[in-house]
Amino acid sequence: MTPPRRARPEEAAALRDLVRAAYALYVPRIGREPAPMTDDYAARIAAGEAWVVEEDGSLLAVLVLEDFPDSLQLDNIAIAPAAQGRGLGRALVAFTEDEARRRGFAKVTLYTNEKMVENLALYPRLGFVETHRAPQAGFARVFFEKAV
Repeated sequence: MTPPRRARPEEAAALRDLVRAAYALYVPRIGREPAPMTDDYAARIAAGEAWVVEEDGSLLAVLVLEDFPDSLQLDNIAIAPAAQGRGLGRALVAFTEDEARRRGFAKVTLYTNEKMVENLALYPRLGFVETHRAPQAGFARVFFEKAV
């Protein structure tokens, strides 16, 4: 995997398209578009929160990281459907942990939808601990954290 780099302003539409493709399978499960599908990627890029992984000029993955007072929030990981199953998600989680330490945070936090059962199985295998479940913005969310 090439190292993640900050997304550029001219890539906002490409980030949105990649995220929409990656999350499309969840729409029938959740009954509506997951939050990452409707995010403002131009604003995320302007805030310095969006990262990408590319290969041969094609975007393979999008990562959104947000500074919280006590943690680095892993807001979104999206892998292009054609690039899934290659370990990019795990590599981006490891990158997030390194980035949290670099920024001086002691933990990474994240949440997922309770109907994204793949994530509910994956995050504990990566060392994340479920902290709670709660409705938020009309979604049934499951919250995790990991000390870094």
